[in-house]
Amino acid sequence: MKPVILTTERLLLRPFEQADTDAVFLACQDPDIQRWTSIPSPYERGHAESFVGRHAPDGWRAGTVHCFAVLPRDGAELVAAISAARHGQSDSAEIGFWATARHRGHGYVTEAALALAHWVFSTVGVERLEWRAEVGNTASRAVAEKVGFVLEGTQRSATVHQGVRRDTWVGALLPSDLGLPTERPYLPAKS
Repeated sequence: MKPVILTTERLLLRPFEQADTDAVFLACQDPDIQRWTSIPSPYERGHAESFVGRHAPDGWRAGTVHCFAVLPRDGAELVAAISAARHGQSDSAEIGFWATARHRGHGYVTEAALALAHWVFSTVGVERLEWRAEVGNTASRAVAEKVGFVLEGTQRSATVHQGVRRDTWVGALLPSDLGLPTERPYLPAKS
């Protein structure tokens, strides 16, 4: 798939570029990003170079992971990273994101996540977008809930983080949650 650029009222979401390497490296020094995401810890410059130079572009080429650098519309500086990773050949994907410490609390990730969700539902053929976070990551959960993800429960021992198995919250967003059509109808179970 050819990389795309998405825009919102305040943000520009674009594929990562080589010039983003320093910003990614600096952002990922944040203890909160290392604590709550799956990035390597300690995070070395080589990790940023590999992510920007190989991982992100390879995901676009294969159509499996769509990684976006999130910047203000004027392109001033990196405020966040967001991605949608396809689950094999299925019509579901998983969202992942982090925000730089300086730009948390401004609604940027929520705005970017809504743009990403609209795009994957309307263009990529995704019919279920999943969100996962380690239990206790209340900032990630707040973003997911603001976007409209429905919390589906807690998966025991579902994540390995820094060599320790941990419980994971899981939620899902469907196109209908955003008023979008789907290829196949959805028939929810009766309560």
